[in-house]
Amino acid sequence: MADTLRIGLVYGSARPGRLCDKVANWVTERVAARGGMAIEAIDPAAAYDDAERVRRIEAADGFIVVTPEYNHSFTAPLKALIDAANSEWHAKPVAFVSYGGTSGGLRAVEHLRAVFAELHAVGIRDTVSFASAWEQFGDDARLANPRRAERAMATLLKRLDWWARGLRTARSVHAYGEAA
Repeated sequence: MADTLRIGLVYGSARPGRLCDKVANWVTERVAARGGMAIEAIDPAAAYDDAERVRRIEAADGFIVVTPEYNHSFTAPLKALIDAANSEWHAKPVAFVSYGGTSGGLRAVEHLRAVFAELHAVGIRDTVSFASAWEQFGDDARLANPRRAERAMATLLKRLDWWARGLRTARSVHAYGEAA
């Protein structure tokens, strides 16, 4: 890994007091421990404008979406954030870390896969999912039993690294917009 990948960490919630912050912090720690990737937050609750969100999406080599599941799907603020850009998502990998009730947010991820496919982004198969996440993360934002999640995250990051490097190289050789 000679160079650092730029990874957009997309927050899927904008609610005050959101659990998303704890999950995103855990993701950031795992990415930092692995190395080779630099995280830049892309947050629907942040004060920056749509132009700045689009700039962050465009600059990224790949993405990790941290999403809750609300009403069997993902949130409206996340959809608005995604829809703020178009070609900036093209030919870039998207990995998912989800959380929620008994499904662990996986229904939200399945809906997001279709949205990102329409944007010509590549969904990473491997995911990390936290069922009953509010019971798994303590007040200190630490996981009570991290071993399974850490193994899953290690696999997710290896796949994301592979896809991000491969697609970045492909985009540099041949513009994706010229492929159709």
